[in-house]
Order: sequence, then C-alpha cells, then structure tokens
Amino acid sequence: MENFVQIEFVDIEENEEYKKLIEKVVDTCFKEENLINTNLYLNVILTNPENIRNANKKYRQIDKETDVLSFPMFQKQEIADLIEKSKTGKQEVEDVLGDIIISIQRVKEQAKDYGHSFERELSYMVVHGFYHLMGYDHIKEEDKKVMRPKEENILNKLNITRQ
Repeated sequence: MENFVQIEFVDIEENEEYKKLIEKVVDTCFKEENLINTNLYLNVILTNPENIRNANKKYRQIDKETDVLSFPMFQKQEIADLIEKSKTGKQEVEDVLGDIIISIQRVKEQAKDYGHSFERELSYMVVHGFYHLMGYDHIKEEDKKVMRPKEENILNKLNITRQ
C-alpha cells in the first residue's frame, strides 16, 4: 500500500491502530477516485475538542466544537484536471489535496451515541472529510444525494458497517 496520507497527533496520544485504519481508508478513497498517480496526499490531524474548536473559530468564524473539519487546496475541476493529466504518465510535483482535522473525543462520543464501533465512526470521518476535499458537499439535498452514496461505497468496500 502506498502512503497517501500524513497523520499528525496534536495534543493527544499517538495511536498505531488509528494510523493503520486511516491509511487503509485513505488508500481505498484514492483508488476509488483515481488519485493513485496524481502525487497528491492528504494531511490528517487528530486532536482534541479544544483544538478543533479553535480551528473552527479561526478559519470559519464559528466558535463551536465540531467533529471534523476539511480544508481543500483545489477546486473540483482542478482535481479532475490532475486526474486526467496523471493518465498520461506525466508526474506532477507532490502536493497536498487538503487537510482534515478530526476530534478523537467526538469520534468516541458519536460512535457511542450512534451505536456503532469507533472504527466505523473514525473511518466515516476520514471518508467524509476526503469527499469535502474532493469538492463534494451535503448542504443542499441534491448534493447530499451524490456525496452520501460515495461515502457509503468506500465504507462498504472496507466492510465497515454501522454495527
């Protein structure tokens, strides 16, 4: 498996199991969306509620804790262009697709609240953040109808269920 993700632990303890899971999820996302030969990677930051709240306030002007934040570096069409260019064999300079910040405490709480595993909730946060980086959204119902099946497809490929 190639490494398409850089993982940082900020103000929480490092965890090898989290790393392995995130690498597996990101690898599946990259394969599914034809990003393998683009030289893109993502940066995933695992942190605590205070840090994610501060990032939400600083970058989105929302003074509220959340579960996941995504900061894309490209527009949807730019990504499509990079994928198309990668098919010609012309390698681009390595570049970050974007940053995903995840509150591990919120992942634990939501897994319990929703009645499924920590693995499933963390995987979902990574997939959800990934598709935001790819230019998808879920605010409008018609956009949600595109994004949600993509997320479920990845989780199904990984055999990560809601239980």
